[in-house]
Amino acid sequence: MPVAFTRSIFGGFIRALRKSAPFLKNSGAMVIGTIASAGLGFVFWWLAARLFPPETIGRASALFAVMGLIAMISEAGLGTVLVGEIVRHHDKKRGLVAAACVVGPIFAAVLSAIFMFTAEQWEGSAHLIDGVFVGSMFVAGCALTSLSLLFDQALVGMLRTTSRMIRQALFSLLKLGLLLIAIKSASETAIMMSWVLGMLASFLGLEIVRRREVTQFIHKPDFGLLHSLRGKVLDHFQLDFALQAPGVAMPYLVLLLLSPVINAAFSALWMVVTMISIIPAALAMVLFPAVRSDPEQTGHHIRLSLALSMVISFCCGLFIFFSSQQILGIFNPAYPDIAGLDLRHLGFGLIGLSFKMHAGTLARLTDTMARASKWFALSGLLEIGCAIAGAKLGGLHGLVIGWTAAVSMAGAMLMLKGVAVARTKLSGETVGTALPETL
Repeated sequence: MPVAFTRSIFGGFIRALRKSAPFLKNSGAMVIGTIASAGLGFVFWWLAARLFPPETIGRASALFAVMGLIAMISEAGLGTVLVGEIVRHHDKKRGLVAAACVVGPIFAAVLSAIFMFTAEQWEGSAHLIDGVFVGSMFVAGCALTSLSLLFDQALVGMLRTTSRMIRQALFSLLKLGLLLIAIKSASETAIMMSWVLGMLASFLGLEIVRRREVTQFIHKPDFGLLHSLRGKVLDHFQLDFALQAPGVAMPYLVLLLLSPVINAAFSALWMVVTMISIIPAALAMVLFPAVRSDPEQTGHHIRLSLALSMVISFCCGLFIFFSSQQILGIFNPAYPDIAGLDLRHLGFGLIGLSFKMHAGTLARLTDTMARASKWFALSGLLEIGCAIAGAKLGGLHGLVIGWTAAVSMAGAMLMLKGVAVARTKLSGETVGTALPETL
């Protein structure tokens, strides 16, 4: 009887996988490509942690967190629109991409300049940017990060993911080489320079390897077409920002609330959690085209994606709970003593993050991004607020517990609300499937 039951369960699992073969194939391709880039990023920070003191790594991590946040704001939904609209405006794609790649970096440069002139008021002794040279590198880094986000999204929209993988691999390898050159200058400026110069060189390398992959987009920007899509840009931006901002800002928040040294240990484990989150993020992202191409399997795809995400997230939580000290020691022998066991619950936050990612996909499927973004914004404020309260009450351990509890609760609530809206919107309106019965 147990054998027959096991065979039945296993057979049902295999049939479910075969039923979603296209969805899994696309998700797998995205996961492999992104993890390869993230893996090299892991090596970059591991090497930096070995070569530079903890305080330097903590300050550098905070700088990159701010750069990532500014780049995400300046991207402003443009990348998501490029993915969806390039196919619809195939004859005008070069002008559309060129317009987006002009607007985004300029916006990033302006925001980074504003940050430099205002941040000192609340950073106090943790002031990160000193001098014209450091400021110039910071502005250039924000603009180039925004440009890379938009360019990579354009490649995805044109189904040129091989070029995207090549550029990301070149960037990862080049910044590693430049970091080794910058060892003698043991400062966060050296780390930032290796990042900025590596990113710039990755575009040049892609042009050499693929020939005209970059220069073909040096075209007259079609600002008129981009302006006509402003409604979609704004809706996607609101949802993207509300969904991603809390996670991007966390290392900077730890720096302000605790110290650069503590942030060095936190950022190391946070990066591991972020790398693992690539898998549920890819599953949630691929849900959109999978549902559009096969609407009758909507409920099945969503259930499978959620099930896989939950299993991966729970296993990640267990892995980090029992191995946080060993993981920190891989980065730097001093990190386990700095953090103690305060970070061991961090991995369980992936469960709530997975719920949020899938709730975001449901909002895109139902075209309710603007309305959903308000709830995601409240979720982000809850996460940040609980992290701050936890840090004030219990230091690093309190911050981790506060954030984990908040993201888990908020993720579950957003998912329940997303399912309720999807049952109404998708039952014959968008995908023509009996979602109330299948989800």
